[in-house]
Amino acid sequence: MTQQLSATELFKSAYENRYTWDENFPGYSADVELKQESEVYTGHVRINQDWSVEVTDIDNEEVQESVYTQLRDIVTHRKRSSFEQSHSKHEFNLGETDSSGAVEILVKGDSMGSNYKIRGTEICQVSRVMGRMAFVIDTHESLDTGKGYVASRYDAVFRNPQTNDVMRVLNFEDTYEKVGDYYVMTKQVVHSYENGKRTTTEFNFSNIKLLEPAAV
Repeated sequence: MTQQLSATELFKSAYENRYTWDENFPGYSADVELKQESEVYTGHVRINQDWSVEVTDIDNEEVQESVYTQLRDIVTHRKRSSFEQSHSKHEFNLGETDSSGAVEILVKGDSMGSNYKIRGTEICQVSRVMGRMAFVIDTHESLDTGKGYVASRYDAVFRNPQTNDVMRVLNFEDTYEKVGDYYVMTKQVVHSYENGKRTTTEFNFSNIKLLEPAAV
């Protein structure tokens, strides 16, 4: 008889299975092209060793801000933090198991009201309530890097938590390639559905170069 893992053990196993950049990550620079419908913008980006982000040479301030936000999201997901640093104050409990075999993990003590679903050793759903916005992110496909997984196809559904009305839906398709010792995003396609309108935004990163480590 196999012993059932606790909610904490299940979640910790999946959390530590995420692909992250290690402490030797030097940062990288790249050219970026953003396409939104018929509009195309180009510029340069840089993620530094200290996790700061730079976006230059895009002549539209709103587009530059959009690229900056996207890079900050990349850093948030790739920056390594231990399970203890992120979740030591949280209590985890097992919830229902759905028809796909995903196990619900209910969290106490999280200021954002987070709950999760775990399938195997991957987090396949994140659910949060942040003020007047609630969202659920479902991962449908992931890339196995050999050093953890990266979500490659996922959806985000944003709702009004009072009425449960859907306010916005985003579908993401991410592409990664290995540069040196690190997997780096080379393309992201985002389909947005809001107020009956569908918009597709495409981020393409090329000429990706790891930065030289700072001389000691």
